[in-house]
Amino acid sequence: MSAQQPDKDRVSLGAAALAGVAAGAAALGVAELLAGILPGAASPIIAIGDLVISLQPPGAKQFVVDLFGTADKLVLNLFIAAVAIAGAAGIGIFARSRPGVATLGFGAAGLLALAAGLRDPLSEPITTFLVVVAAVVTGVVVLQWLLRLAAPAATEAEMPDWSRRRFIGSSIAVIGVAAASGTVGRVLLDRGRLVGSTTETDIPAAGASAPPLPDGSSLDVSGITPLVVPNAEFYRIDTALLVPRPDIDSWSLRLTGLVDAPFEMTYEELLAMPLIEQYVTIACVSNEVGGNLVGNALWRGARLKDLLDRARIRSEATQIVGRSVDGFTVGFPTAHAIADDREPMVAVAMNGEPLPANHGFPARLIVPGLYGYVSATKWLTEIELTTWDAFDAYWIPLGWSKTGPILTQSRIDTPQNGASVSAGTIPVAGVAWAPDRGISAVEIRIDGAAWEPAETSTPISDATWVQFLHPWDAAGGEHTLEVRATDGTGEVQTDERTRPAPDGARGHHTIRVNVG
Repeated sequence: MSAQQPDKDRVSLGAAALAGVAAGAAALGVAELLAGILPGAASPIIAIGDLVISLQPPGAKQFVVDLFGTADKLVLNLFIAAVAIAGAAGIGIFARSRPGVATLGFGAAGLLALAAGLRDPLSEPITTFLVVVAAVVTGVVVLQWLLRLAAPAATEAEMPDWSRRRFIGSSIAVIGVAAASGTVGRVLLDRGRLVGSTTETDIPAAGASAPPLPDGSSLDVSGITPLVVPNAEFYRIDTALLVPRPDIDSWSLRLTGLVDAPFEMTYEELLAMPLIEQYVTIACVSNEVGGNLVGNALWRGARLKDLLDRARIRSEATQIVGRSVDGFTVGFPTAHAIADDREPMVAVAMNGEPLPANHGFPARLIVPGLYGYVSATKWLTEIELTTWDAFDAYWIPLGWSKTGPILTQSRIDTPQNGASVSAGTIPVAGVAWAPDRGISAVEIRIDGAAWEPAETSTPISDATWVQFLHPWDAAGGEHTLEVRATDGTGEVQTDERTRPAPDGARGHHTIRVNVG
């Protein structure tokens, strides 16, 4: 095809766009498949997504979580793929008369993907480079091939137009193969960077096991959130588009910074430390009033205080910074961690099992009383002691508060908002939490009348939530139900409604139900 062609000899706009879409899909499919096969290779979609997250403006996190909840990562993946394919369609249109555009366009996209991929601390430069080169070559070759198929015939077209059919069929086939390759690659990538053969029996028993759950700690009410949330149902909010899979044989935990005895330990050495177990409720600062980004689990791990004692922290060390293998950071006051009335830990197990990959294997920080964005580093690899003013962790420059105590909150689980129920006695039940202060009371208000006490379950500890139950004698009509909690210090949950940013959502969870 010449650099300039008469319009009658050019590929149609629609055909050129379809050729670009197929070529873009092929490039992405090859990239994802190779990223899943080659050790340490970065997926361009994941890498560019991570770059987008790192460049997000203040407020973007909450906006996305509000819109998509825990599906935010899937949406970002799909959005990046859609933008890439749309860009490829544009390249296809321009390449109708300027074939060199294909090389320039796919080459520029490849450079962006390579730059983004090399930012990943877990990526290998050579395999990441090979993935990008293969994707660019695939995109250029497929686009040029399809544009040749789509070109008008030099002679009068025969009936039927087999050339057009071959082009459309070939384009569809390329898209189908690309989708299958991308799916296989993503599955391999998600299972890749394996963390070893750790099983439940590989986690030593805790020397200080959690005591048995007290009688009355769980209420038998249909629809209420379980006292201990199963691992598969536990909420996940973090910045990782692809779950990090550190090599357990080379992984280590470092204690650095303002300490007199910095040290580094392997996974086996961490497991050899005296382990403790405790139930702790953790929550995400993005959780809206009545939201489900909160959960309670049994954690097993090493005392953070033991690690700090071994490192011999200096008196000027006023901030503890947790660093993840993917570069994510948190920061919280040293005084909070070393206080006598709480037990922060480096957790290695969750609900009796090794930490699931989604929740931070091989180790994560659990700090009772603090939102996860300032404390709960997953895939932990370093604990650094520094001063409060010397470092701002990941979310702080984006407008979130540097101190992140979990606020007193409560949520009605049943009945659900907008539900229709029959008249009679209706159980109003849910959960309330204020770690590490505990919950002393929960109250329910119906249609703005006086507050009425609810029954609360026996607390496991001040670091965990409680369940509550209020039998409601429901009459016909539409009703408004409201809940509030009082924490262990006597402070009553405020009714002043605020957004989650910058330090957590406030207000009473309020629902409306119809009684028939």
